[in-house]
Amino acid sequence: MKKITNYILICTCALGFSSCVNTFLDLEPLDAKTDVIYFKTPEHFREYANGLYGQLLGWQSSYGSIFDHMDAASDLSTCFRYSYGVGTGVMGIPNDDSRWNNCYGNIRATNHMFERAVSSYTGNLADIKKELAEGHFFRAYNYFYLLKFFGGVPVVTKVLDVTSSELYGKRNSRYEVINLILSDLDEAIAGLPLEQNITSADKGKISKQAAQAFKARVLLYEATWRKYNGTSTDFEGSAGPASDQVNAFLEESVQLSETVMGDAAYSLWNYNNVAAMRNMSNRYLFNIEEEASNPAGAGRATNKEFIIASVYSQETRKGQVDLNRVIYTDMRPSRKLIDMFLCTDGLPVSMSDKFQGYKNPGDEFQSRDFRLTSYVGSYATSLTVENCGYGVSKFAITDIQRQSKDESANYPVLRLAEVYLNYAEAVMERYGEISDDQLNKSINKIRARAGIANLTNALAKRIQEGVPANANKTVNQVMLDEIRRERALELYMEGFRCDDLKRWGIAEENLNESRCGAVVGNASYPTAFVDENGNATSAFNPAIFTKGTEVVETGKGKLPCVVLLKSSDCAFTKGDYLWAIPRNQINLNSNLVQNPGY
Repeated sequence: MKKITNYILICTCALGFSSCVNTFLDLEPLDAKTDVIYFKTPEHFREYANGLYGQLLGWQSSYGSIFDHMDAASDLSTCFRYSYGVGTGVMGIPNDDSRWNNCYGNIRATNHMFERAVSSYTGNLADIKKELAEGHFFRAYNYFYLLKFFGGVPVVTKVLDVTSSELYGKRNSRYEVINLILSDLDEAIAGLPLEQNITSADKGKISKQAAQAFKARVLLYEATWRKYNGTSTDFEGSAGPASDQVNAFLEESVQLSETVMGDAAYSLWNYNNVAAMRNMSNRYLFNIEEEASNPAGAGRATNKEFIIASVYSQETRKGQVDLNRVIYTDMRPSRKLIDMFLCTDGLPVSMSDKFQGYKNPGDEFQSRDFRLTSYVGSYATSLTVENCGYGVSKFAITDIQRQSKDESANYPVLRLAEVYLNYAEAVMERYGEISDDQLNKSINKIRARAGIANLTNALAKRIQEGVPANANKTVNQVMLDEIRRERALELYMEGFRCDDLKRWGIAEENLNESRCGAVVGNASYPTAFVDENGNATSAFNPAIFTKGTEVVETGKGKLPCVVLLKSSDCAFTKGDYLWAIPRNQINLNSNLVQNPGY
């Protein structure tokens, strides 16, 4: 772990490398002597491949602020520090975009290694098989990132210079991009070692199982995007898919997920049996540094759940993002999120006898999913514009007193819980049903850690019959809803929500809703904020809430709640499913066609 951390520290920068390696890349065409030094031995390739790990999303990365990836602009949260634009449909066309620029810089770095394996290296290719496989993984990783944001993009598989005609090439279709991603991941799977065979010094490197799990993610993403969106987001002139691959993609996603789920190298991190943990494994999982970082005294080596992670260290690579302050002061969960958490009997708050309502601060936290207290963790006894009722504690480090920007917990890029969720969703999407046995070997393991009853077909039927909004849905449609609910809750703040809403084709429906905070109540339902006469108490000053209140559906029927973001400020359309190609890129290359809606 220390070895890979040191390499990341040395090699990471905005284009995927530090000044040393990035300078090498920039100057290499001008200074042929570099090939005398690099890419002659397996160790050269090993050092270079280690530098690629800085491309992983993390507290500091080349993909923008980590807080832009924490669902702050989704229907489940707002953030006072960062723009709502991503989740409101008011983004426009940027002049430039670091995601576009940096992903292509990262792709160039991998292409450079592939070319040098042919032109400079004279040894046995078997000796650099792992490093080349890592290169294929990271090229796929960057193209998938581009695909999610922009759709089809130019496919570049060689190092370009200023005379390369490819600089002025057309966009490839999303279907051509996905083909390259899947091909690269197949190369990675074939060449990477099993997790069990990675030495302790190299823990944190990509394994065969990691590439399999990532491919399962990609396949599920693309299959559901095509299933629910078809070609509606393709740019003008884009070629369509060569064939209908939806079912084949889902089937392979199921198979790959099942392979990783059954591998003994991974397990959910669960210390709920330690009394001091207070059933908050879901909270402490995300801030493991040293043994003192959690009540169980569990260090980094105990975490077998993170399959791919950006590795950090107090000694060599700190997070440097002022994590605690931003999470505690700026991130705000929405009313919708809070009410999505089930009661311990597995029923929604609108159905469960265990739900205690909103009359007293903290009542709604009783007999609920452990993740509510793990991820949200606090409720307000008085309302201010800043708190709106709730805070966020996921990722925050509290048991160790750290100076500002000193946090160093590893950042999860892909973890076992997601694999369980991917499996269940892919089964449901492919076959239209899922057995209780399949649920038990996947998401019910997550629910057990969260302290809620197993999801079964019988429970789905009960929810279908008990929730009025489900009146026109089949039991299997409700089952899919419950699997999606589980995904939204387990992966909250890990950057999946907006992508999920878009690939399911329901982003307009969800991202144009008002985002509300705490229930304030009324004369018919008095709370700590509004008394039985309908008057505001000393804990609530309506005048400071410039967005007012709105009556929305809650666990106790329709009640007034404070508003964080008004629906009238949202205008999300199908055209917002993809980001605009940066204006400067189109100015440089007139063959780049803009995405629809811009």
